[in-house]
Amino acid sequence: MIDIKSLENEVEEKMQSTLEFLEDTLSRIRAGRANPRLLDGIMVEYYGTMTPLTSTATVTTPDAKSIVIQPWEKSMLKPIEKAIMNSDVGITPENNGEVIRLGIPPLTEERRKQLVKQIKQEAEDAKISIRNFRREGIDSIKKAVKDGLPEDTGKNAEVSFQKLHDKYIKMIDDSFEVKEKEVLTV
Repeated sequence: MIDIKSLENEVEEKMQSTLEFLEDTLSRIRAGRANPRLLDGIMVEYYGTMTPLTSTATVTTPDAKSIVIQPWEKSMLKPIEKAIMNSDVGITPENNGEVIRLGIPPLTEERRKQLVKQIKQEAEDAKISIRNFRREGIDSIKKAVKDGLPEDTGKNAEVSFQKLHDKYIKMIDDSFEVKEKEVLTV
């Protein structure tokens, strides 16, 4: 017999990880302000091993329009600069021999609209995942009802899956609205 509570917990865990993934993805989208998270995906060759940039240097934001990268070893200036140039960050680094500066250019209206489309797509992908998890849970319950689970217990479980779905869809919408506002704020 199926354990409904553990199935609910499993579905909720999947929904929660989808929401966390969305928020991580949205945090990497540049909104015209300096944010060290822009550099999270950049890997640098460090003694023959690909290492996250944040593990080879200190990354700070002295103001809203710039990011400063202070390598722990001067020999890392060139590899870090090269890694930033080869990344999809889209900002040219300025190396002064001590630190690397990234000037965050202001976003154009057209670029803001593109970013809002990208954010909307990311949110929609997350919603699709949430819906799929709900459907998988409901399918498991329907199968269990065929195998002898009482129908009213099955219906109650379906209602609870729907409530979970609604809760996470609302959270995704809220995340989207916050990021959209951040991108559109000049």
